[in-house]
Amino acid sequence: MSRVGEILYWAAEKLSQAGIEEAGLESEIMLREELHLSRAELYLNLNNNIEFPALIDSFRKKVMLRAGHVPLAYILKKVRFMGLDFLVDERAMIPRQETELLVEVVVNCVNNAINRTATILDIGTGSGNIAVSIAKLVSNAEIYAIDISGEAIELARQNAILNNVAEKISFIQCDLFSALNGVELNGGFDIVVSNPPYVPSYDIEKLQPEIQAEPHIALDGGEDGLAFYRRIIQDLPCYLKKGGYLFLETGSGQAGKVIEMILESRSFSEWGTIKDYNGIERIIWGCSGKREVNG
Repeated sequence: MSRVGEILYWAAEKLSQAGIEEAGLESEIMLREELHLSRAELYLNLNNNIEFPALIDSFRKKVMLRAGHVPLAYILKKVRFMGLDFLVDERAMIPRQETELLVEVVVNCVNNAINRTATILDIGTGSGNIAVSIAKLVSNAEIYAIDISGEAIELARQNAILNNVAEKISFIQCDLFSALNGVELNGGFDIVVSNPPYVPSYDIEKLQPEIQAEPHIALDGGEDGLAFYRRIIQDLPCYLKKGGYLFLETGSGQAGKVIEMILESRSFSEWGTIKDYNGIERIIWGCSGKREVNG
């Protein structure tokens, strides 16, 4: 039998020795999840014994996984994004906080620029965090979410069900636009949004072990990290309505090259960038032309 404080100290030491930067915080988070306690309750119970050996064993196994640099979100099997709960596991990338800005921009666009039900395409949906969040926050949206990975599509469906928006999203397994020709879109999409893979292939092995544990197919952006931006921008005119919007998340230092692609495509009448809270040009947007007066 172990006291709460003792097992918490053991976990923090183990993670610290493994080089986990926020060892104390992550130990606390995992133990709170295991014991179903709030932070205040955890610290009020530091001197109490954990009476069930199975709980201790389960917690120790999770700590050892984290010490092996398995991402915390994969161990907890969930993450918060846009104030919503999402299931996460090795089938898809873990949603990042910076991607919340991408969702906010799309939601604002629908609310301010589209006066009817908007058709939205989420390319590379992964866990479904973008599509599900938009569906939750926008009442007048018909959303298509695509991904080349069937496992990711299944996870995204689970998250749509979890957040009660499954009826608003059509999930399709395909490589970019390859399976959309038969979809009745009434002239195309109003909005296309994507957070595509943008890590250069040769940089993947240099990433932190936690990031390398995520699906490489969701990380690998080709030789220069921009392969998917080229494909999306090249093929997009066939699928975007006149006056439709493209929103792309980019990695640090990539915005200028993506804007060059937009200019070279000659498919957009307006374009620009939006900085994240760290001052990085994170979101690239383009508008395909003036929207018809009747929407």
